[in-house]
Amino acid sequence: MNKLLFHNIPLGATGERIPQAAVASAQTSKELVKREEGDSTYFRRLEEGGILLNRPQIAAVRHHKGPLLTLAGAGSGKTSVLICRTGYLLSVRGVPPSQLLLLTFSSKAAAEMRERIALLPGVSTADVARLQARTFHSFFLFFLRRQGLQQEIFSETRRQHILLKQIMRELGLPKDAYPPETLLSLLSSCKMNMGTVEDLPEGTTAEKEMKSILEIYEQWKLDNFKIDFDDVLLIAYRMLKERPELLQELQMRYLYVMVDEFQDTNALQYELVKMIAHPQHNLMVVGDDDQTIYSFNGARSEFILEFEKLYPGARVITLDINYRSGPAIVGLGNGIIKHNTRRRSKTLQAAKGSGSQPRYMRPQTADEEAEQMIEHILNEVSSGKREYSDFAMLYRASSSNRAVLELLLLRDIPYIDYGEGQLLYEHWLISPVVDHLRLSVNRRNFAAMENILPTLYMNREKGMNHIRQMEARQPKQGPLIHLLSMPGMEDFKGTKLRDRLDLIRNTRELTPIQAIRQIRTQFYDYFIEANERHQATLHRETLKEMLDELESSAARFDSIPAFLDFIDNVTERNEHNRQPGTKEQGNRIALMTIHKSKGLEFPVVFLIGASEGILPHSSALEGDRLKDRKLAAGSSGASSLAALEEERRLAYVAVTRAREELFISSPAQHRGKKAEVSRFMLSAFRSAVSSTAATTVSRTVTTRSLPTSRATTTKTKTHVVPVWNCTGNSCPGWTRMKAGGAEDHLTSKPCPLCSTPMTKDTREVPV
Repeated sequence: MNKLLFHNIPLGATGERIPQAAVASAQTSKELVKREEGDSTYFRRLEEGGILLNRPQIAAVRHHKGPLLTLAGAGSGKTSVLICRTGYLLSVRGVPPSQLLLLTFSSKAAAEMRERIALLPGVSTADVARLQARTFHSFFLFFLRRQGLQQEIFSETRRQHILLKQIMRELGLPKDAYPPETLLSLLSSCKMNMGTVEDLPEGTTAEKEMKSILEIYEQWKLDNFKIDFDDVLLIAYRMLKERPELLQELQMRYLYVMVDEFQDTNALQYELVKMIAHPQHNLMVVGDDDQTIYSFNGARSEFILEFEKLYPGARVITLDINYRSGPAIVGLGNGIIKHNTRRRSKTLQAAKGSGSQPRYMRPQTADEEAEQMIEHILNEVSSGKREYSDFAMLYRASSSNRAVLELLLLRDIPYIDYGEGQLLYEHWLISPVVDHLRLSVNRRNFAAMENILPTLYMNREKGMNHIRQMEARQPKQGPLIHLLSMPGMEDFKGTKLRDRLDLIRNTRELTPIQAIRQIRTQFYDYFIEANERHQATLHRETLKEMLDELESSAARFDSIPAFLDFIDNVTERNEHNRQPGTKEQGNRIALMTIHKSKGLEFPVVFLIGASEGILPHSSALEGDRLKDRKLAAGSSGASSLAALEEERRLAYVAVTRAREELFISSPAQHRGKKAEVSRFMLSAFRSAVSSTAATTVSRTVTTRSLPTSRATTTKTKTHVVPVWNCTGNSCPGWTRMKAGGAEDHLTSKPCPLCSTPMTKDTREVPV
């Protein structure tokens, strides 16, 4: 490993000792389930099939009646527990398979459960056929079909988006007024809280517009005899509330209910589960409050935290042995998540007795970060140690993958993007800025002209029709000037247009970053902040973040034409690289947000952007900074604390995806400013240092006391820091490196004592 790039602790950590998880007992059912116990035959047969359960897993599998909360830490084998308990109920307890209901969140997970249950001892093919192991939507659609529901499911995302854009055009709104995914998310959130489109707010113009769009969308579905998956749950809920005999039928049929990924349930799903499980309450839920990261989709950690309030006397079993990673990776996860206050207390142990240490990077920028990671991957692959499919790159927000994605495209390295597959420059927020640059180079670029018209508060279609009509009569070097003669042109729009034409003419000789800053300063920052539609679509901090990322990209180029050539190159490559519908990774590097990674694991994980302002995100930090002021004013700071704790859960989910190796990168700059290493990483080391005296490295130093001549021995705490070390044979010169400083990008520099080259190294110094 190249010590110039990777460190064994994050820069700025207060101790050298790496958090380590305890190694779990190796005892399994072989030792724990005695031969004379009545159910030992079942466990012996599991063992013959290679399934060896630990103590808490055995307890969960044996649970028979009553409510059970199974807290399943990352990598703790929760799926094995669910399927083995299913087999236990069938073959040991003699429960008929038709009385079991297993609910999960993905079709893939449901199919895997059915396949694995079929392989269990004492479970026949007929048993599996009678067993309900489905997603929430699949089960309740199955229920509704039996009640005569005939509507078609309208679920194809592309068709939904086309319809919403068509509705926006019919309402006279710009085609990109609101991203379709935002509208669908708003509608889904409403339904998951047992509401309808009529319940949506309409306090602002943007809220009224979005409500109007969605009302037409819902009416179209009604007219065309279609429903979506959210409708399935909502219709089922209302039907069961209105027809008690149907609910009673389900309650009498499904006497045992099990729910996987319980931390992801929203209010509507939880209500449906509670209704069916009543009154027997033979409800087993499996989840991890530390992995509740979908609050924007309605998931609520209090469902786990307050489970016993709803079910007094419920049994709680914690699966606390991680089978995925080594002690250092598990220990880092423990060190991160323990600082959350709203959580079930649990500390994971590692089943593996050894494993590699997480390694830390402190590149200057996101582009340097990408170069270092890609170089490492290429070295590993070319040496035969790894394949591309071993690697996953995880990030907090989609905008953080800009540098990595570009480098992979330019070097023709195989990857799969599990996001939208869209480059930064193609985003609706960014493309108008890029098109201003295009017009500065070529004022007759009609496509760019059309895209900037909304920023002049002009209708695209009307504006371009007028320009083309006037061009046919009298062509201009800069056709935008024709808009001054447009019928009904208001004075303020004419003034803005003249200012804009001057800006476009004057930016050609600027560097790309200078031009972008002028565009932002003169009108664009105000335009997006004053635009209610933008504010309703993206968080204000996200708007700024994406524009700042555009500046970071532009800073690499000396001229606007060079920057535009680069954008065209990567855009063309990205278009060629797109493989619609392909979800299998194959032999490719996986790129995804942390949210997408939950439930997955990879041999090698790169967590990029582990810096303040990125993870935790600036929006959560802003809330945290305001918390004290809110409390002083007499209002609650709970929401800001909740936002920060969800960010910490994201960090926890990210590091616990790694099976063998984990790399964590904390760029020293973000949005053009200095960025500290993420507090989540540093706090893990602080907790490791304070947990035991043995966590600090000590050395004996002989000192002379001033009052007496007696020598005393004291212990001094030390830690390892990055330094510049002189390579001269007899020169003792060294200096500490400053994280985020101007020298971060250098590979060597002259020694101030002897002028011999100094190289990057580490050194043990007093704290």
